[in-house]
Amino acid sequence: MTTPAAAIDRTAKLPRQIPYIIGNEGCERFSFYGMRNILVPFLVSSLLLAYLPESERGGAAKDIFHTFVIGVYFFPLLGGWISDRFFGKYNTVLWLSLVYCAGHACLALFEDSRAGFYTGLFLIALGSGGIKPLVSAFVGDQFDRSNKHLAKVVYDAFYWIINFGSFFASLLMPLFLREYGPSVAFGIPGALMFVATIIFWSGRNKYVHVPPAPPDPHSFLRVVRTALFAHAPGQGRAGLVVFGIGAVLAAGALAWLVRDDFVIAVLLALGLLMAAGGIGASMQIDRARGVHPAHAVEGARAVLRILIVFALVTPFWSLFDQKASTWVIQGGAMTMPHDQWWWPSWLVKAPAQMQALNPLLVMLLIPFNNLVLFPALRRMGMEITSLRRMGAGIAFSGLAWIVAGMIQLAIDGGDAVSIAWQIAPYALLTLGEVLVSATGLEFAYSQAPPSMKGAIMSFWMLSVSYGNLWVLITNAAVRNEAVTTQIAGTGMTENAFLMFFFAVFALLTALVFALYARRYPMQDNYRAA
Repeated sequence: MTTPAAAIDRTAKLPRQIPYIIGNEGCERFSFYGMRNILVPFLVSSLLLAYLPESERGGAAKDIFHTFVIGVYFFPLLGGWISDRFFGKYNTVLWLSLVYCAGHACLALFEDSRAGFYTGLFLIALGSGGIKPLVSAFVGDQFDRSNKHLAKVVYDAFYWIINFGSFFASLLMPLFLREYGPSVAFGIPGALMFVATIIFWSGRNKYVHVPPAPPDPHSFLRVVRTALFAHAPGQGRAGLVVFGIGAVLAAGALAWLVRDDFVIAVLLALGLLMAAGGIGASMQIDRARGVHPAHAVEGARAVLRILIVFALVTPFWSLFDQKASTWVIQGGAMTMPHDQWWWPSWLVKAPAQMQALNPLLVMLLIPFNNLVLFPALRRMGMEITSLRRMGAGIAFSGLAWIVAGMIQLAIDGGDAVSIAWQIAPYALLTLGEVLVSATGLEFAYSQAPPSMKGAIMSFWMLSVSYGNLWVLITNAAVRNEAVTTQIAGTGMTENAFLMFFFAVFALLTALVFALYARRYPMQDNYRAA
């Protein structure tokens, strides 16, 4: 059900509290990407993995990295829930930011202690993940329907400042790691996180504070439960059967895998439960009518549609986040073109620094798309909706990995390949990111029913966890002798095969996404003025 449009004030100015949120986000993103983008090169060369043969350290570092990222994007469920039900967005962000700072301190202090270092990673995952859905939703809270046209501008600025912080972090922190060691390289991001917390606290008297929602007898989960378990005279309970099958499969996955890999087991079980519950509830959603008001039932239906979109975005994240693991390791097998006049040898000295291309290109592409590309397409009669942008972004990520796979084939063939060739896949992947991620933030907020803003943003973040889960599962699969034998039969190395595998994964998903987007009914869930 689409909310009736309200009058838009074209003379409205940006809310005065927005600079505090944007400033906080810039420092926090420097903090996060500063430690994240040096994590794999640090682990490969540190004493933490000294117990492994050198040939296995790259794979172990990738597993640790993607497990950490899974945690970062899993904990938004916790942050969104306690914010929506108990403390509100402001208080939750403030207190979890202090947990975040403590995690950075652990990384800087315990570079040679596995227990201390991994505790730091856990605290950063908890703090960063817990606040992640709330800050972007907090931005949306500062707008109403009279000035919502400015929200798109602010979300783009929000995403631009994320990449401003990420650019300098990606460029500088690998150098600090190389020249001054991990204590300094991990300590600087910690200091920036403390600055971010101070900036956010400074705007406390200017923010619009949307209070936590009281317990809702007609919440999304209650509607879903009613839809699954309600009796309908003369009708079967096919939806409940679907949910039951999913629950049995989830229990089996948990029991079978939990000893080998706890993270994979838990996420697979949770994913099976969510998928089966969502499908089953969709089949019987009308049975909730009468028990719950019509707006609650329609709201639940809207959430289920949104979750399908989020599920289809997960392959994008499996490709995107490997730029900080797989592509960094690939870069280590490439040559730096220091003999070329155009190469900035005075600055770019480590493969991990190539990640700075991503935020740099984002800062260029966002204004180019908004000021040049999209207006030109509209003049040609093409309306580029948010879902069309997201589908195209998934496809561009697949193209990026085709190029990366071709580079890997050259490396495997014994050629001395310049790391400058990585510019091409980075450019394609970044175009995909701008179309998916920046668009997804505004899409998630606008489509979420009012009582589900924080939770829906959490589910958006959870899609990143599942993207990284596909990476862990794939990496585990290639350790199986039968799988490696099949890969060897293709004539490609495991690295090259996996790059083309992920490319096909994304391109097929983009096709399914485009088909689903044609039937998706857009909503307008901004608050009234």
